[in-house]
Amino acid sequence: MSPLEITRSATDDVASQMRVSVPLVNLAPIALFVYNRPEHTQRTLERLRENALSCRSDLYIFSDGPKNDGAAPAVQKVRKLIRSVDGFNSIVIVERERNFGLAASVIDGVTRLCDKYGEVIAVEDDLLTARDFLTFMNSALGRYRSTGEVFSIGAFNYGVRAPQEYPADAFFSYRSCSWGWSTWRDRWMKADWDVSDYSEFQSDRKRLRKFGRGGGDLARMLARQMGGQLDSWAIRWAYAHCSHDAVALLPVKSRVLNIGLDGSGTHCRNLLLAQGELTSDRGREYRFPEFLNADPAFAEQIRKMHPGSLAGRLRRYVTRKVSGAS
Repeated sequence: MSPLEITRSATDDVASQMRVSVPLVNLAPIALFVYNRPEHTQRTLERLRENALSCRSDLYIFSDGPKNDGAAPAVQKVRKLIRSVDGFNSIVIVERERNFGLAASVIDGVTRLCDKYGEVIAVEDDLLTARDFLTFMNSALGRYRSTGEVFSIGAFNYGVRAPQEYPADAFFSYRSCSWGWSTWRDRWMKADWDVSDYSEFQSDRKRLRKFGRGGGDLARMLARQMGGQLDSWAIRWAYAHCSHDAVALLPVKSRVLNIGLDGSGTHCRNLLLAQGELTSDRGREYRFPEFLNADPAFAEQIRKMHPGSLAGRLRRYVTRKVSGAS
């Protein structure tokens, strides 16, 4: 059976929204993935609705089905909440009759919207977005639409610090972002969700080192994925970037804050992670990098933040404890 789809137009009650004049005509649709956290979902929607381009954007909400009877009441609370959403150009709610799990839900939803629109902006139910999140995403999508080496746009910068003289508002990274991101159909379709060449990859030191440029933990997470201990679309998407010699564009100032690192999520636990403050920009002209190579200053920071060895992870943990994670 196909999932229930509820389609409606947004209400006219958008007069109080901030409107920014930007040279954007065809805006990418937003895919929002929700499950059983009504409080997180409400905060996510409120902040997304405050975006300058929300009233011009089409919102698709993918509501996963409950894993068991115990999860059903919370899922129903979320569904009651999302049925009252307004403030967007249009809202389509896809209520899944069974539990897909996050990975399958994201892959299915993003594929569906990429097939229809050619591009998509993806958000999960525990992310607070900056007011120019949609503006930044749509601007970057337009800027690199014809640049096949750029596989995705991310909203989180991993807490890196830009060199004082860095001239742009974004940088290219070997490590992609799963906390608010966007992509295009032609690149999304290049992902091999089965990772059919994994046996060759895991025995190829050169390819392992190449993947490790984005962090030593990536190969470890991919091994867990292939061993059945992890069910993640994000690590396979990261592998697709590396396999195709592609990069992700990340912002110098984050456009997203994750509020789900409180133990409430299936895949996120309470972590010491420096997120930094969200930018207060409301939309403007962005300075995007011209050259496609990952900037060494940013790449080294991100690599050090994500060590692969146990000793490296312990050092990072102790450092965070001593300095205090923001």
